Amino acid sequence: MTSTAEATDPGSTWPAGAATAGGSLPGQDPLEAVRLVFGELGSLPFLPELPQRGAGADMIGRGASLLVALPVEIVPSGWRLTDHPGRDLRRANDFLSRDLDALQLQAEGYRGPLKVQVPGPWTLAASLELPSGHRAVSDRGATRDLAESLTEGVRLHLEELGKRVPGASLVLQVDEPSLPTVLAGQVPTASGYGSIRAVESAVAEQLLGQLLAVAPAGGRVVHCCAEKPPLAIFRGAGADALSIDATGADLTRAEQLDPLGNAVDAGVGLWLGVVPAVDAPISSRLVVDRISKLWNALGFAPDQLAHFVVPTTACGLAGATPGYVRRAFTVLREVGEELREQR
Repeated sequence: MTSTAEATDPGSTWPAGAATAGGSLPGQDPLEAVRLVFGELGSLPFLPELPQRGAGADMIGRGASLLVALPVEIVPSGWRLTDHPGRDLRRANDFLSRDLDALQLQAEGYRGPLKVQVPGPWTLAASLELPSGHRAVSDRGATRDLAESLTEGVRLHLEELGKRVPGASLVLQVDEPSLPTVLAGQVPTASGYGSIRAVESAVAEQLLGQLLAVAPAGGRVVHCCAEKPPLAIFRGAGADALSIDATGADLTRAEQLDPLGNAVDAGVGLWLGVVPAVDAPISSRLVVDRISKLWNALGFAPDQLAHFVVPTTACGLAGATPGYVRRAFTVLREVGEELREQR
């Protein structure tokens, strides 16, 4: 990567040296989870998701519960749009209400950045079924209706968060793990014998941008843990930061490095998933070395690193042990502090 060694400061909502995590955690106690997050990752805390509580507390269930005027229910194959709200949706809404209550209690008087995660329109459309049993993404009109409903629901969700934690600067993390599959035309049909036709990049960017636009400027993050996330689409949609898995592929290779360098050149932050999402040996020193190696390869000034890079987890931690989660949070916090001290 050839660079000018200078980049425009992104003017992020989060402070230099901040660290955070994907969003989901093991366990079933929302108050305990919020206390852990604020205690360990107080520079950029988030509203945890606890999918071990059951359907409705998972990422797709949480996203489905935010839809406006599009009720959902659980069928053997997953979440499906339906005509009338029922107990499945009530349970999902109850999980969210409990989470918000726990957050409000723990964050009383808090002032600073606060992150919340939601599934993106394409991941939700690739996961939810229409009443016919087909994936919503197979119907372009249904996908647009779903995206509009999700956008309005997220707007209301952020409004509610602002009321409960009035001192917070809200950061919206949109999770799009399924978007590469959607773009490649690899989402299976209901029968499993075929695949749904690919979605054009411009269409994908438009609907994603529509959702990001409801978040405050400076606090729009898109997360994708796929091997080759569509970074150009995320940037075109208005992302202020790109959240990617940095534990697998060598990001210093040219095909990986150039898009990241271009993003930083444009003032876009990098949230690097440097801590595995499941139990694995980790150390602050190794993580700092990995981040520094990438930043040096990008060619930007060392004193800018902590402004642009946020260390995080590769994905959610729902599949990890509680002990590993605490260790991961400690490592992330220490890494963020060391990056800040290097300025």
